[in-house]
Amino acid sequence: YEAIQHQYRPEVPEYFNFARDVLDRWTEVEKEGKKSKNPALWWIDGAGEEVRWSFEELGVLSRKVANVLSDACSLQQGDRVILILPRIPEWWLVNVACMRTGTVLIPGTQQLTAKDILHRLQKSKAKCIITDDSVAPAVDSVGAECQSLKFKLLVSQGHREGWLNFKDLLKNAPSDHQCVTTKCQDPMAIYFTSGTTGSPKMAEHSHSSYGIGLTVSGRYWLDLTSSDIFWNTSDTGWAKAAWSSIFSSWIQGACVFVHKMPQFNPSVVFESLSRFPITVFCSPPTAYRMFVQHKLSSYMFKSLRRCVSAGEPINPEVMQEWKAQTGLDIYEGYGQTETVLICGNFKGMKIKPGSMGKPSPGYDVKIIDENSNILPPGKEGDIAIRVKPMRSPFLFTCYADDPEKTEATIRGDFYVTGDRGIMDEEGYFWFVGRADDVINSAGYRIGPFEVESALVEHPAVVESAVVSSPDPIRGEVVKAFVVLTSDYASHDPEKVMKELQDHVKKVTAPYKYPRKMEFVQQLPKTVSGKIRRNELRQKEWRK
Repeated sequence: YEAIQHQYRPEVPEYFNFARDVLDRWTEVEKEGKKSKNPALWWIDGAGEEVRWSFEELGVLSRKVANVLSDACSLQQGDRVILILPRIPEWWLVNVACMRTGTVLIPGTQQLTAKDILHRLQKSKAKCIITDDSVAPAVDSVGAECQSLKFKLLVSQGHREGWLNFKDLLKNAPSDHQCVTTKCQDPMAIYFTSGTTGSPKMAEHSHSSYGIGLTVSGRYWLDLTSSDIFWNTSDTGWAKAAWSSIFSSWIQGACVFVHKMPQFNPSVVFESLSRFPITVFCSPPTAYRMFVQHKLSSYMFKSLRRCVSAGEPINPEVMQEWKAQTGLDIYEGYGQTETVLICGNFKGMKIKPGSMGKPSPGYDVKIIDENSNILPPGKEGDIAIRVKPMRSPFLFTCYADDPEKTEATIRGDFYVTGDRGIMDEEGYFWFVGRADDVINSAGYRIGPFEVESALVEHPAVVESAVVSSPDPIRGEVVKAFVVLTSDYASHDPEKVMKELQDHVKKVTAPYKYPRKMEFVQQLPKTVSGKIRRNELRQKEWRK
């Protein structure tokens, strides 16, 4: 870790464009025969269809898409483009084409409702939207209310009134395209935040923030080389897809593996890890929690050497169970839509289960109090990144069109993440919870993650969410919403509740046990799969 900190000195030139300066460079390396035969993109649909593109093929096709954007859609540098597609190869082409044209990409998940799409179109003032048959009707239902929207591109074999057909235009587009000149700090993309604590904000990233800043992830957290095949299961609507399925991988010249997988299915994941030579794998904690419910010993992950997780904290019990069944550690990382990797378990580091590792070499990360004072080890406070006297170029530029919310993230010399944490004596960081999620019961501060981790250790629990609930004596108490395994679903709820309460008292400080408990079929989640504790909390406090 010390060597990584010492080595990592990324240069930020005045001009930078990921398509030209990284992807086109890999094309040259490929032509010179200095790179493994790995494709740049390897896509399967699970039903026999397969696409393998070299960096050169990716270059040719993305230039054709760039011409579609510039010519057929008359888009100019700085214009905003909303992209809502499943995991299909066209998603990657549009990402690269937007870089080549200097248009600002705004990805969205297919799970967005018509209301969500209207909000994004109106807030972003996007001129163009690119989607498929499943989302087009929702766009048409709100399109009349979006004055800025001029072009609608449909990725489909069929045609739709009022839409240009992407595949027809791509087929006929020329493959020569001159990449625009972009400065490092020019806007490259806008990612709507996941909205765990409120309505989503538009986090704007520059060409360098992800394009150079994610070198730290590719090289030191994912530990990728050009001979690796990397599979990240993220939904294309989220910043994590850009982090891992574009920038971190291709900075290192690694192959991005993609399974279309319309519905998340653990068996499909296990079969793919067994059948294909995937060396590095990334999935969110929700997925790993599902994985360890299965008997993994019947599968052989022959090529797999490294597993990582991000998105929300991963429970130590899940890490231990995964390692017991596969022999592999899970290297947790922590970041936000607004940042690159803030903390991580980097190669060569000792893993402390439950810790998100040590600060990324690109950032100066501290735990601070409400007056911006740096707190000593063992003290809980706000996780923050130093931005004065110099702001890291690997942070988001701003919340687009919202200077007040941007300004509200700064406290003294720091960008405040909105997450609470503790640093231990060895410099490892431990997540406590979103600042809004921390429970204050009779003077005790309780982070939901620790209680959730204790609960998930019990064989009755698939997953849980812990929030504050009003109490006349203590002010607020811990309440757990629990999803039970099928084996326990038919048991006496009172007995199960008592058993779980006693279990939590044993494995963590007794004052943290959930005094209230509710058994539910499922937990409310954002479309990216993160638990919406604020929704459960509001329900409690409205009673």
